[in-house]
Amino acid sequence: MLRIRLVFCFAIPIVAASVVCADPSESRSSIPVISHIPRQPVQSTAIAKIGYSKPRHILEIEFLNGAVYRYLDVPPPVHRDLMSAESKTRFYDTNIRRHYWSVVIRPRDKKQTEN
Repeated sequence: MLRIRLVFCFAIPIVAASVVCADPSESRSSIPVISHIPRQPVQSTAIAKIGYSKPRHILEIEFLNGAVYRYLDVPPPVHRDLMSAESKTRFYDTNIRRHYWSVVIRPRDKKQTEN
């Protein structure tokens, strides 16, 4: 019996040599990712700013704890719905977190979260 093993490889030039994981808590990067996506402040209990690149379908979220995550292949309607959501934190938890591949742009500020 012949077994075939398929291996899929893909490159995402935006994230260079970063490891991309579906779960933000598992994201690790050996090379820092530099962001050029402008973010705008939002009213939220956990999110400070949100940015979106329409051409690349990249969503960036800056949290109040200082962490910044980049979510890949996020369709424009998801960004629009996030921005119009009454609770951005709840929308993020339900519709974005663990639903899209992510890259850590900046880890949380440990000093800020210890206080």
